[in-house]
Amino acid sequence: MGIFVNYDADLIVIGSGAAGMMAAISAARNKKEVLLLEKLPKIGAKLKATGGGRCNLTNTLDNETFMSHFGRDGKFMMPALDAFDHTALTSFFKELGVESHAPDGFRVFPLTHNASTIIEAMQKEMHRLGIKVRCKQRVTSLLEEKGEITGVETETETETFYAPKIIIATGGKGYPVLGAEGDGYILAESVGHTITPLHPAMMPLKTKEKWVENCRADTIAKVELRVDMKKYKKLHAKGDLIFTKEGIRGPVVLDFSREITPLLAKYDEVPLIANFTKGMNEEQIRAHFKKEVAAAPASTTLELLRTLLPESLSLELCKLADADPNLTLAKQNGMTRDKLIKLLVWTPLTVNGHDGFKMAMITRGGISLKEIDPYTMESRKVKGLYFCGEVMNLDGPCGGYNLQWSFASGYLAGVSVSS
Repeated sequence: MGIFVNYDADLIVIGSGAAGMMAAISAARNKKEVLLLEKLPKIGAKLKATGGGRCNLTNTLDNETFMSHFGRDGKFMMPALDAFDHTALTSFFKELGVESHAPDGFRVFPLTHNASTIIEAMQKEMHRLGIKVRCKQRVTSLLEEKGEITGVETETETETFYAPKIIIATGGKGYPVLGAEGDGYILAESVGHTITPLHPAMMPLKTKEKWVENCRADTIAKVELRVDMKKYKKLHAKGDLIFTKEGIRGPVVLDFSREITPLLAKYDEVPLIANFTKGMNEEQIRAHFKKEVAAAPASTTLELLRTLLPESLSLELCKLADADPNLTLAKQNGMTRDKLIKLLVWTPLTVNGHDGFKMAMITRGGISLKEIDPYTMESRKVKGLYFCGEVMNLDGPCGGYNLQWSFASGYLAGVSVSS
């Protein structure tokens, strides 16, 4: 038997990111009266900053391959992706007047390459559907009675809003200046949900090695990173890398940081090995040098290394191998030559820190997936409570994965509320 309350809306959505706005729209399209609450003065603040403001909406992968990039929990996404995959997402925006394209055949952007285009289109659609949007409304508690949701209380003069259905779309803890402070975890926990350990992810990393700051001028393409710990040998990533004053960044680091930050919480340091030579092994490097020396016998060691790597990195590797960059390779002693070639295959780097959630684009961890029904996004603990987006314990790499998941889970939550 239902609970009799004088409701303000059929549904309250908490949070106005990609997931929250999509949830509100899909519910309102199904004739539900929706109230969206946002604690910041404007909606879509974090979405506006996504992908450096360019808004990588999704990618062109089929659903099976897409899910595999989220690890062993990826299958949880299947019902949401079946309901709203990348083709449905691009069609949705096209219907709102926003054309998109995939310039590299993989990552999908709005033609404008501007996140504001997406926010404005969704805002216009919410207005058309009569969705009530209240900003500067921080939700402080969920109201429930006999295991059923009845509404929320907000910080603003302890105002109370009543609804039989609530969707939490508050995101994670990354970029707190854009409103992501982990509110959703506190709300979910207050009604009995389990929050898995939270770690900052998709961020630059700091290294113990100081030589990295001498290599800041160059981007190294197709770098392979591996964790050099027996228990975690399988962890690896490939992509472009950029050195910083304190460590490393770039697409490969943003992706790999998802694996590294939980290890850093466990260990003080995480040893990595990096291949900067596009996957070449010792034999291939020796063959390459032999060919270069045959063409130019007077080449110095530095000149040989520069055929593979930028000068700044070549010089640092010479220092690490105790090799004189101005001598020919033949004049280096055998041990030095071997050490240099080994370093060209795998260069050690030691990650010893990061800047925490303030620099994290996403959060690793969240509300336990075991406590959420993947077919509806409804809580298995409290009737009428739903979740979507990053607040759940599911995160993917760079490349439109996390936004697609936010949109798909938001869409499914909004539809489920309406059924």
